[in-house]
Amino acid sequence: MWSGMPQPSKTRAVSSTRDDDAAKGQIRQANENRILGAAEKVFARTGFGGATMAAIATASGLPKANLHYYFGSKDVLYRAVLARILNDWLLPTHGIVSDADPRTALEQYIRAKMAMSAQRPDGSKVFANEMLHGAPVVKAILETDLRQMVAEKAAVLQGWIDAGRMAPVDTTHLFFTIWAATQTYADFDVQVCAVLGRKALTASDHARATEHVVSLLLRGCGL
Repeated sequence: MWSGMPQPSKTRAVSSTRDDDAAKGQIRQANENRILGAAEKVFARTGFGGATMAAIATASGLPKANLHYYFGSKDVLYRAVLARILNDWLLPTHGIVSDADPRTALEQYIRAKMAMSAQRPDGSKVFANEMLHGAPVVKAILETDLRQMVAEKAAVLQGWIDAGRMAPVDTTHLFFTIWAATQTYADFDVQVCAVLGRKALTASDHARATEHVVSLLLRGCGL
C-alpha cells in the first residue's frame, strides 16, 4: 500500500459510531412516541380489553412487528402509556416550591392541567378508565410516587398558609379539587358538549373554561 495514502482515523471512527448511535436513538425515540400516542388513542376508545396490537399498529402507521420490538406485548405497552400520562401530569407540579409566588405557581399548574385536558383528552380517559377499574396497573405508583409528591407539595402549600401568603385550605384535598375540575373537560367532554350544545369543544370553549377554573380556584385560595 502506498505509504502516502490517508489511514483511517480512530477518532473519526469513534465519532462516526457515536453519530450512528445518536441517529438510531432518535429513530427509536420517535417510533416509541409514535406508538405511545397511537396506543393512547386506541386504549381511550376501546379500553385495554378491546384494544389490539393490530389496531394500535394501524393507528401508528407502523408495522405490528415494530410494536412487539419496542414494547413486547400489549400489557407492557399499556403500562408504558399509563406511566407517560402520569409523568406528564406530574411535571407541572415542579413549579410549586416554597420560594415561588403562590398565585403564579398554582395558576401555572392549573393552566397546564387544563391545557393537557384540551390537547390530550385520550390520555385523561385512559387514566380515568384505569381508576374506575381499581387501578390494577398503577395502584402501586399511586400509593408511593404520587402519594409522596402530593405530601411534598401539600407541605409547600401549608408553608404558604402559615406565612399568610394564601388562605387556609385543606392542602391535600386542593389537589383532588384541581384534578377533578381540570380533567372533567376531557373525561366528561360528552356531557359538557351536550350542555353547551356543541358537537365538540372549541378552542374558545377551552379558553373560557380555563379562565373560569383558574379564577374560581385561586379565589378559593385567597389569591
